[in-house]
Amino acid sequence: MSEIINNREQQTTTKNKRQEILKQIFKDLHDGKNVKEVKAHFNAFIGNITIDEISQLQHDFGDLSVEEIHRLHAKHTEIFKGSIVEIENTYKPEEQPGHPIHTFKLENQELDKLVNTQLKVHLEEFEKEDSHENILKLLEDINLLLDIDKHYSRKENLIFPYLETYGIFGPTTNMWRINDFIRDAIKDARQKLTSYNGDKRSLIEVINFVIQEVITMIYREENILVPMAINNFTEDEWVKISRESDEIGYCLITPTEVWKPERHAIEEKAISDGYIKMETGILSLKQLELLLNHLPVDLTFIDQDDVVRYFSHGKERIFARTKAVIGRTVQNCHPPRSVHVVEELLADFKAGRKDTENFWIKFRDKYVYIRYFAVRDENGKYMGTLEFTQNIDPIQAIVGEKRIMS
Repeated sequence: MSEIINNREQQTTTKNKRQEILKQIFKDLHDGKNVKEVKAHFNAFIGNITIDEISQLQHDFGDLSVEEIHRLHAKHTEIFKGSIVEIENTYKPEEQPGHPIHTFKLENQELDKLVNTQLKVHLEEFEKEDSHENILKLLEDINLLLDIDKHYSRKENLIFPYLETYGIFGPTTNMWRINDFIRDAIKDARQKLTSYNGDKRSLIEVINFVIQEVITMIYREENILVPMAINNFTEDEWVKISRESDEIGYCLITPTEVWKPERHAIEEKAISDGYIKMETGILSLKQLELLLNHLPVDLTFIDQDDVVRYFSHGKERIFARTKAVIGRTVQNCHPPRSVHVVEELLADFKAGRKDTENFWIKFRDKYVYIRYFAVRDENGKYMGTLEFTQNIDPIQAIVGEKRIMS
């Protein structure tokens, strides 16, 4: 027994020492040391690294500024490359057509082909001659690459929430920020192409940045994010992710097969026929859900602890919502760069400084009115926040009168 205890203590000590060395190595990288020098130090003292160690490391450095993440994430990947220990797992979702991971990897294959064998070639042609024809080729590639938003949105709204339930936060926060850098760079490239004024160097720089970042993100997804998910998620969770994926959509592919897990009942039980007695009436659960889903608005409710508890599910949602957000804090449902706005609003509601806040934006082909209401009980105690989102284009188009009898 004493030998077992001693072995465990020794393993714990070794693990702690490795983590301390890793933290120092990446602190050196953050402090500006040469990447090759840091990589050599890593190879000498660490050698191989596990997914769990990467997760812990990203958690330890999870409070980096946006600028730091922008500057360092490619260097992080350079240190990891070729050193990640593969998880031995008999569960092979990438071999199951229709499984979210199988679909995810198919998309990455298409993204890799798009940037490596198409966009790169067209950029080389543009570097030689910035003709109208070569600009159009690049524009067509960049327009295709805009589809990457669906790939990243599924990752952010379906995979990240489940990772967080297992206490894995570092990769999700940092990766979302990097996703946004890539989205912004693609949009910037598109803008420069559509209004090209001869600034060849600037355009080449932004497209090269897009190519490099997309390739790096594919590596990070397949060697860090996907193994983390496979190692933690249950089959039930993968089923839920699969069901929710259609609502967000797919990138550069259209899945042709439906994943049918062997040990899971695909169909959920129908809603209960129970009734809810309220102050002004009684409704069955089915009636209440249908009523809320038929409102010409999107509703989302978060409780007093900032946890998403409900959203309506109408036919034409303005912003995508997936069931994976239920039970997730609202801060983790927004891009990191806009979280401070959410937190300021909630702080005002909780302190009683405000009861409502309104915003209005142009979103795709809609003019969207977004309203937030502090929900309080009969004693004025804060119970949560209701988000009310509506497309007001049809309302703005109203003129004159239309009476019931007309």
